[in-house]
Amino acid sequence: MKAFILLIVALLLSWPDLVWAEDAPHGGYRGIATIYYTLIWAILVYGLRDAFGEKAFYVGAPVMAVIIYFLLPST
Repeated sequence: MKAFILLIVALLLSWPDLVWAEDAPHGGYRGIATIYYTLIWAILVYGLRDAFGEKAFYVGAPVMAVIIYFLLPST
């Protein structure tokens, strides 16, 4: 759990770069959408682990990550 919290803190500290990229010429909403979708993914994966256990977590987390990646808007 400590590693998970450290990962979340590291991601939150690195995400302002994605938000500032929106002001760039020809910038899209992909940066901010990445932040939102990652937070949604983390909550869903935690619920998956809590409800179905570790085995479902190891299978479902990568599958959900790929699905969320394809839902991101194009640049």
